[in-house]
Amino acid sequence: MRIRLIGLLISSACGLAACGTSVTSTVAPPKNVILFLGDGYGMVPMTAARIYAVGEDGELTIDQFPETAFVKTYSNDAQVTDSAPSMAAYMTGVKTNNEVISSSADTHPTDANGKAYLSGADSTCPTTGNGSSVTTLLELAKAAGRGTAVVTTTRVTHATPAATYAHVCHRDAENTIAAQLVPGGAGYNAALGADGVDVVLGGGWQNFLPKGAATGSARSDTRDLTAEMTAKGYTYITDKAGLDGVPTTTTKLLGLFTASHMNFDLDRDPAKEPSLAQMAGKALDIVSKNQKGYFLMVEGGRIDQALHPTLARKALQDAKAFDDAINATIAKVRLTDPTLANTLIIVTADHDHTMVMNGYAALTGKTTDANPGILGLMRAYTDPSKPAKDIDGKPFTTLVFGNGENRVQANRSTMADLTDALVYDKNYHQEAAVRVPAGSETHGGADVFLGAMGLGADTFHGTLDNTQVFTLMKSAAGL
Repeated sequence: MRIRLIGLLISSACGLAACGTSVTSTVAPPKNVILFLGDGYGMVPMTAARIYAVGEDGELTIDQFPETAFVKTYSNDAQVTDSAPSMAAYMTGVKTNNEVISSSADTHPTDANGKAYLSGADSTCPTTGNGSSVTTLLELAKAAGRGTAVVTTTRVTHATPAATYAHVCHRDAENTIAAQLVPGGAGYNAALGADGVDVVLGGGWQNFLPKGAATGSARSDTRDLTAEMTAKGYTYITDKAGLDGVPTTTTKLLGLFTASHMNFDLDRDPAKEPSLAQMAGKALDIVSKNQKGYFLMVEGGRIDQALHPTLARKALQDAKAFDDAINATIAKVRLTDPTLANTLIIVTADHDHTMVMNGYAALTGKTTDANPGILGLMRAYTDPSKPAKDIDGKPFTTLVFGNGENRVQANRSTMADLTDALVYDKNYHQEAAVRVPAGSETHGGADVFLGAMGLGADTFHGTLDNTQVFTLMKSAAGL
């Protein structure tokens, strides 16, 4: 009897676990989603960026994603989308109309007469009878108690970043969009919870500072949204030194580094403006503290804004900076999640552009100051010793556009010969077949690339509609 009693006591002391073994934790692992969005980063810009940065036989980080797919980008009302509905499709799983931010398909940016629902940068969208808001992936992450961050090189209120956290019938209502970020303030998006998005980094203080307070302010009122957000616990920074000096205890961060969009990477002063990689790294430092996981969106937004004025060199350098951000972020994530078992990383574009690679060009290798490479004059593979010439006897570049501002208004035989030095200049506008107003080269309608790695990456394959990307990210994240 005594032996039996001792046995029962030992059994009771050991509990449900066997003696001498560790008890497995029941705490659920975090689930993280990082979405890298190259604005306008279609297949030709991506190919050109690879050649520019590492040569034809090199690999960018984006080339090393193990799972790949093509993505259809058309919007609810257009064969060729703009950034608002294309990003909204990724964020909500709903196709909406061009110019509309994260709203239902029956939302329109203009009235019956075609007048935009805008007054300056303020929304005049009807409060009834013009669609409704649609929940975004960031809002779902916020509702699940996860960390949230939005990082971009454009204004933080621009179409792509706005589609993660805002809802409005016209993308240009950027004052209204900015107000949706301010916890508890007038116009706040209550779906962001009591405390709002954790980290917001990019350009665009013009939509946050009060009218008259600073040259270039776009606000029509006297609200200082930076002060309102500081009062709600945000640390507010405006330069590289501020980013470097963010305390490790920071949980809320707003960084607005320029009045409008941040500078192109070729023009950026690294002592004043942080790189996309540096901003993404700081955002990750903050949101990765959340034990439930996080959603982080990182946009290489100025790729698109260099392509519109057909500034190929600036576009390709910003694409390289985007790739650098992807590489640095993945390396940082792997420090705590080596196999990416808890982290889904996606890289894709919202739409294409009209850039094409022209002629039977010889291999150029990567671009350097001594070798313009793909940015130079086209040299045929059959005779790379000199520039090839068109039927008018004139040299031309490898990279051209379907439409753009630089179209010769006469026979090309009358123009001065292009030179490598001229076309390599960072402010050279590539030639185009169809002439459009300055800065107005259009988006393209082709499918775009998607790469995936980590948690749930194997579900991304084949040809996807952009709305399916939302569904797959949501599923992988368990939201």
